[in-house]
Amino acid sequence: MITREEIINIGIFNKAHGVKGEISATLDCELDAFRKFSCIVVDIDGIFVPFFIEKIRPKTSETALLTIDGFDSDVTVKTLVNKDIYVLKKEFSEISAEEDCDRLPIDYFIGFKVRSIDGSELGEIVDVYDSPKAVLFFIKNEDGTYPAPAVDDFIVDIDDEGKVLEVDFPEGLFDW
Repeated sequence: MITREEIINIGIFNKAHGVKGEISATLDCELDAFRKFSCIVVDIDGIFVPFFIEKIRPKTSETALLTIDGFDSDVTVKTLVNKDIYVLKKEFSEISAEEDCDRLPIDYFIGFKVRSIDGSELGEIVDVYDSPKAVLFFIKNEDGTYPAPAVDDFIVDIDDEGKVLEVDFPEGLFDW
């Protein structure tokens, strides 16, 4: 059985495309990397279920049309509309290193330690919030859990092996 800790969110299903079971998906990783995953995982009524991709067609730089094994009509594929797309974290780490991915899904950073450029430890990323208006890390330390902006301009370095995110947040942001 697949658990939440074993997977990482890399996209979302949009809407059915045509009547033969294709579905549009917005992806947070490059299409070449996406093609290498052994399966995708979808939360179906609280159970993480693996599915196998039969065919992938690029649509835009961030979207693709997917044909999934077992889904052969617009009616069956509609059960996936607006559901998150996950992959196994272990595979993601291997493939993203191999493909030198420029775009990393925000959940990739859950479990990373956060260190300021002055060397002080800020805590650990325990959750993330991703919406069109804001992307936040939730950083937990001995004082509590606090939101912080997940903005490229504030990220100085990513140590994948050590699972450390070095940041340069604006002064006063962490005056809790």
